[in-house]
Amino acid sequence: MARRTLSGALALTAAALVMTPTVAQASPPGTKDVTAVLFEWKYASVARECTNTLGPAGYGYVQVSPPAEHIQGPQWWTSYQPVSYKIAGRLGDRAAFQNMVSTCHAAGVKVVVDTVVNHMAAASGTGTGGSSYTKYDYPGLYSSYDFDDCTAQVTDYADRWNVQHCELVGLADLDTGEEYVRKTIAGYMNDLLTLGVDGFRIDAAKHIPAEDLANIKTRLTNPSVYWKQEVIYGANEAVQPTEYTGNGDVQEFRYAYDLKRVFNNERLAYLKNYGEGWGYMSSSVAGVFVDNHDTERNGSTLNYKDGANYTLANVFMLAYPYGAPDINSGYEWSDVDAGPPNGGTVNACWQDGWKCQHAWPEIKSMVAFRNATRGQSVTNWWDNGYQAIAFGRGSKGYAAINHEASALTRTYQTSLPAGTYCNVQNNTTVTVNSSGQFTATLGGNTALAIYAGKSSC
Repeated sequence: MARRTLSGALALTAAALVMTPTVAQASPPGTKDVTAVLFEWKYASVARECTNTLGPAGYGYVQVSPPAEHIQGPQWWTSYQPVSYKIAGRLGDRAAFQNMVSTCHAAGVKVVVDTVVNHMAAASGTGTGGSSYTKYDYPGLYSSYDFDDCTAQVTDYADRWNVQHCELVGLADLDTGEEYVRKTIAGYMNDLLTLGVDGFRIDAAKHIPAEDLANIKTRLTNPSVYWKQEVIYGANEAVQPTEYTGNGDVQEFRYAYDLKRVFNNERLAYLKNYGEGWGYMSSSVAGVFVDNHDTERNGSTLNYKDGANYTLANVFMLAYPYGAPDINSGYEWSDVDAGPPNGGTVNACWQDGWKCQHAWPEIKSMVAFRNATRGQSVTNWWDNGYQAIAFGRGSKGYAAINHEASALTRTYQTSLPAGTYCNVQNNTTVTVNSSGQFTATLGGNTALAIYAGKSSC
């Protein structure tokens, strides 16, 4: 989501207005629903990663950071302050973006674009593509007539009007109820569609009435294109995530918040009915994640600094059939405002501060597991009442997580056919007998995952 400073970041974004639209695309279309979110990666680096890692690993989608021209500055959040809709941000120009989309498609990976349409930049200056601007005046695009009348900051999340008409951390709030604004936003998105984009993440969707977004979507050349909306749940807030499910998927922030609590302080055994059983949105419209670029910085979720808790939470998310998962892949930070190393150029994973979580072996191996077990419900659940769990995905796969401090040896009951399988978590083989059982030892804070079709390591 957008912000000028991280201090305004925590409360942001969460939902708006029930309707019955026509053309919602829920869950990413296709047979592969895992998205690698390459946060602040240059488009040339994204293209290479699609070819080298994402396609071969089975990722269905890559999500890229906002491409529109934005304010200058080294901080990551400058990408979320657009000054025009030209593809001229720090991560690459139009040609680099087009090449990235084509290259990713050739690798079998579809492209989702983080799309900032709630607001424009604050202050004044010259953008990354050379456009001059002042707040409420973006020549050739928007003038003061195109912004909401409330020029104060959002302060009251119990007040729908305040949330959807005032300014998110002081950013110029577009009047998305206006014909011209709706047409112009749709024009930007249609331009991206001409370049082959497959879907959009709508940043700060909570701050835009759901009916406004629905209207904009009807203006697209592909009105059934995949949408994933950032609508942060807040108890007793005026705007709720379920209001937006008619437009497409909605990001289920409670999933990430609760995973942090469970993995840090509670029992994995509690995860037996994770998802709708915890009061979340329907799996068919939920976008899920362990962390994203905001939450890893504001402390509301796990992040790469949490070691095995973080890794195992991602393994669980990919093994368990709720929602459509995003894998956040960013860079090391101590300053929460710090922008990407090398201006977004990734010369190699795990160098120059790039964390490349999407390529961590424990996480990457689970993408193929998820693809292989798609459509299978949870079967053969087992837990020890505490920090060790195991479950099947019908006759297609089986996963176990030992979050205890010490090793665990036991015999597991599966619904898998007899045979030899590769435990993709450590590349050792597992033999399932004619009764669907196997015996294995899991070290403390390790996992096991086997699936049909993967017999050798």
